[in-house]
Amino acid sequence: MNTYVAQRLLLIVPTMFGVTVVLFMAVRFLPGDVVDQILGDFGAASPETRRQLEERYSLNDSIPQQYVTWLGELARGDLGTSITSGRPVSSEVKRRLPATFELGSLAMVFSLVIALPIGIFSAVKQNTWIDYAGRSFAIVLLAVPSFWLGLLAITYGFIWFGWVPPLRYAQLWDDPVSNLKILWVPAAILGGFLAGTTMRLTRSAMLEVMHEDYVRTARAKGLRARVVVLRHALRNAILPVVTVVGLQVPVMVGGTVILEKIFSIPGMGSYLLTSLSQRDYPVVQAIVLFTATAIVITNLVVDLSYSVIDPRIRYG
Repeated sequence: MNTYVAQRLLLIVPTMFGVTVVLFMAVRFLPGDVVDQILGDFGAASPETRRQLEERYSLNDSIPQQYVTWLGELARGDLGTSITSGRPVSSEVKRRLPATFELGSLAMVFSLVIALPIGIFSAVKQNTWIDYAGRSFAIVLLAVPSFWLGLLAITYGFIWFGWVPPLRYAQLWDDPVSNLKILWVPAAILGGFLAGTTMRLTRSAMLEVMHEDYVRTARAKGLRARVVVLRHALRNAILPVVTVVGLQVPVMVGGTVILEKIFSIPGMGSYLLTSLSQRDYPVVQAIVLFTATAIVITNLVVDLSYSVIDPRIRYG
């Protein structure tokens, strides 16, 4: 086990190196010129002014030199300075990260609360109206775009209930009630979108194990149906579900980008969208790198959780 963990941790190094190379090159190949973006607010500028801006942000260096400089700053914990605002990117990320983390966490809770019970009941009641209703509900969740549901929630929430999203965001530790009032609607929308896949996979995995010999033996011993389903069947069927939940992290991050913009949540997603439109390279690099790091760590945690869920699994 310890050897496996050490190998996985060492594997993170080349993985993150590859991420930094791809990220750095992809951002540099975005259409448009960041200098023109800055000078656009002030009209035409002299070549001297343009040269000073390029030197200030090291844009006149070669691509390899820019990459080495950026990598050195990352090693020191410096995420750079926003080209458009002039503020340190690390301070902006620190300020906006709690909102995105809370939205994603609430969405995952909504997803599991919806998906697991319906997926289990759908498998236990196979080919009944409960099964058909659950499968149809999962398809609807997968088919309906989250941004469309967000717009509907705002539009008809105001028409029917006089509800509109609060314009001023409240931090969880400052005003928990106001914070949840802001986040529960987008979290429920994103959680419903994620629940569709989890629900279908839970049903499939449960159907597979419900016909295994150990489940039939548990039933023959006279155990209650709830014990058979939860203790014997679900624990063996949950491994692929855990894998999919880990793989939903990038989908969850992508969903927060749109919903944060729709509901005016000052999180990482809305910050990324604004920075992309402004060609703010340091901000885009920092946010995407943070997201990639979260995905790598999540996959590691998911892999290590297998042996906790199923003691029969041993790492060589």
